Amino acid sequence: MQNPPSDLGLIARAVRLGKRYGAGTGEVVALDDVSIGLRRGEFTAIMGPSGSGKSTLMHLMAGLDTPTSGQVWLGDSDITDLSDAQLTVLRRRRIGFVFQSFNLIPTLDVRGNIVLPFELDGRRPSREEQAWIDELVDSLGLTARLRHRPHELSGGQQQRVAIARALATRPDLVFADEPTGNLDSRTGREVLGLLATASSRSGQSIAMVTHDPIAASHADRILFLADGRIVRDSPRITPEEISAYMLQMETAA
Repeated sequence: MQNPPSDLGLIARAVRLGKRYGAGTGEVVALDDVSIGLRRGEFTAIMGPSGSGKSTLMHLMAGLDTPTSGQVWLGDSDITDLSDAQLTVLRRRRIGFVFQSFNLIPTLDVRGNIVLPFELDGRRPSREEQAWIDELVDSLGLTARLRHRPHELSGGQQQRVAIARALATRPDLVFADEPTGNLDSRTGREVLGLLATASSRSGQSIAMVTHDPIAASHADRILFLADGRIVRDSPRITPEEISAYMLQMETAA
């Protein structure tokens, strides 16, 4: 039986999601019967020990991998059985990504990297979309850097470009995978502040995978995973509380 359209306010859902690798005695359960909803305009952090399933959950919900069981919905679209070509278009138009390694194209300048999703879609930004891009560039402090290439930028500036690219198409959902992992602490705080602002002011939905309690403390909501299952769904808490809970999880493992 097909699930009904998503509940009002949910931008994405996982329904009884499972992912297994291998078979028999060598089978590895990466994700085990996980059901969650991500709300519109909410900044969600996904945490857990190494091997807990947090990256697998992100990859499945972003259409980067296919589940062994269960369903993934983006808005009212069941993306579980889409073809590779359909998933490519969906990711390009409805999902943004921010990675630890920035993933900028070295031969393109800042402007070229930001509008890359439009180029890949075979079109140019509309007047309204260009106005939004200009606003992003200004708010991220990149106006004077538009003609610079990635190697001419600091790590923090490169991550700002990656954020602008992820937000340029106004995607339904932005996935951030350890976005501060290659940044110093001060620059990392600035980047987290930018993501939090995108969520609170622009209504952008963001899901961030992180192992960093300080990074997670910027989120509105924190999902803790262990052994492929969600073990706690928490509102915003302090880095100290997050660290204490993570230590408790490691001790219990």
